[in-house]
Formats: sequence, structure tokens, C-alpha cells
Amino acid sequence: MLAEFGLAAIANHVFSIRSFLVPKQTSLFPNDYNDFLSDLKDRIRSAQVRAALAINEELIQLYWVIGREILMRQRQEGYGTKVVERLAKDLKKEFPKLTGFSARNLNYMRAFAEAFPDKALLQRSVAKLPWRHNIALLEKLKSTDDRLWYAQQALENGWSRDILAIQIETKLRERQGSASTNFDRTLPSADSDLATQLLKDPYNFTFLSISQDAQERELEHALIDHIRDFLIELGVGFAFLGSQYSLIVDGKEYFIDLLFYHVKLHCYVVIELKIGEFIPAYSGQLNFYVSAIDNLIRSPEDKRTIGLILCRSKSDITIEYALQDIHKPIGVATYKLKEDLPQHLKNSLPSIEQLEVELQAAAAEIESQEVEED
Repeated sequence: MLAEFGLAAIANHVFSIRSFLVPKQTSLFPNDYNDFLSDLKDRIRSAQVRAALAINEELIQLYWVIGREILMRQRQEGYGTKVVERLAKDLKKEFPKLTGFSARNLNYMRAFAEAFPDKALLQRSVAKLPWRHNIALLEKLKSTDDRLWYAQQALENGWSRDILAIQIETKLRERQGSASTNFDRTLPSADSDLATQLLKDPYNFTFLSISQDAQERELEHALIDHIRDFLIELGVGFAFLGSQYSLIVDGKEYFIDLLFYHVKLHCYVVIELKIGEFIPAYSGQLNFYVSAIDNLIRSPEDKRTIGLILCRSKSDITIEYALQDIHKPIGVATYKLKEDLPQHLKNSLPSIEQLEVELQAAAAEIESQEVEED
């Protein structure tokens, strides 16, 4: 009995030592299983996105080929409306589960091929956009150059179809690079060109529901409340860091209206909001804030901080004088509220709620290729 007890004690002792030396495995699965699973999920999602983009590009190129064939036969053999309508019915009969072959959509395909006769142009950008985006380009723009420019912007910024339409209607291309700046003499040429193109004039704040006599703080709060729309209007690359950003200089506290970081320029961007017309004192105030960011926050890896004053109106001559002896990169631009637009444009713009719905649907936009029957 004692022998048995001694053997059991020795066995238990040996087991305890083994337990101490060999780490316990709390699960039947390897310790890195969760990381492995997460990596596989990311790879699968990436593959799904690539597959969806590839399918979309194939579909757009198919539409272009169909449109080119219809266009060629209309020119050479006099195909008319009745032929297109018959073609739509026969295609639908042959491919009942496929959408997108209505007479209306076939006519869009014809217009698409006519707008982009060179297939190389097609593959640059428009073939990578969903079909509804391309219809917006066809309906709202006349020149190939404009269509290609807005197509590229839509790709870079991830715009939904309705956001693309708004940017076209508010003439983004004309506004891009139009702000008054001193970038040409305060930034290296490569940075100056990019920074200039990033700024607009005027900025479109029609997504805000504020009156013309709103105060600066109301404007700031409204922009923060609709920060997603604001970031879309600012353009790709802006990362929001905060409002009323606190800076301590010589024991006194100062507040920057809005602070951003631009991931392409690798620099901080200070934005000051002004309700009225630009006055020279604004440039001095912003110059102070930009200097403070450069000295207190900017790291050696960051490039020079940029300042932007947004006001309701401005005089280019006054701005030229105000920025003449300032050595920090500063720009001045105006903004437009909904009340500033003609009545017909006010009525055509979507509400904030509609914009938010569009933003949420943007990720799924590529799956929507169907154009409904008339």
C-alpha cells in the first residue's frame, strides 16, 4: 500500500514538472490561428474586389463593342430606331436572366462608343467605372477631355454616381486649382503644383443647412456635423485631426478652426473659416498659426504646413498685397452655400440625408449595372 502510494506520488511529481516545462495549450487550435484566419479573410475580400472590378471592366468593354457595332451599322446600313428596339427584344429573349439590354441601354451603348472611339482612351479610366457612372458622363458632359478628367477623379476619390453628378454640376474642374495662393514662391515646384491643384475656388458647401447670416462657429459646427461631405468636397488625401485645435504659445492658448493632415503632401493643413469678405488681417493670423504648427507639432519627416482661409468673398488684388511678404504657404478661397445658387440648381441638389444614403451605397455601386426600361 505504501509502495503504491509512493509510486503515485512520484508519478504526480513528474507530471507536475512536465506541466511546468511544457506550455499548456488552452485550445485544440494553434496559437496563431486567429491571425491566420484574419489574413485569409483579407485575402478573400481583396480577391472578391479584384474579381468584381475585372467583371465590371469586361462588361463595360462589351457594352462598348455592342455600341460600336450598332453605330457602324447605323452609319453604313441605315439601322433606325425600330432595329434597335427589335434587337433589344431578341437579346432579352435569348438571355432572359441578363439585364442591361433594353432599347434605352443599347442607345446608351451606341452613344458610349461614339463618345470614346479610341479603345485605348476607354481603358484609361471609364472602363473601370460602373455603367451608371458612364451614363452620367455621357448625359452631363460634351467633351471627351472633360469626361476623362471627371472619370479619373471619380476613380481616385471613390465617388458614387450621384456625387459624380454633383461635382459635374458644380463645375469642379473649373474650381480645381483656382484658389489664390503664394505657393509658387513658398514651396518647392513639385509640391507647389500639387498643393495648388488640391485647392479649389469656390468650395461647394451646399450640403449645409445654414443661412447666409450664420456666424463662424455655426459654420464650423455644421461642417463638423457633416464631416464626410466636407472631406468629399476637400478631396482625396485630407485626414481630419480636429476643430478648435488648441495651441499654447508663450503661455497663452490659441485655437485653430480646423486642422487636417494631407497624406499625399505629407503636411499639416490649417483652415480658418471667415464669414465675410477677406481682409489682410486674416493672412497675418493664419501665418501665426502655420508657424506655430511648424514649430510645435511638425516632425522632421513632415513638409511645410499649409494654411487656407475660406471666406464668403475676396478681392484678388487685396490678397496679392496681403500675401506678398508672407513666407509661409497660404491660400485664400471662397465657399458657396445653397442660398448662393440659382433656384433651379437649389432644387436639383440632393438633401443631406440623400447624400448620406449615397455615401453608404458607394461601396456597392459596382454591383448595380442595370438601367431600367423606359
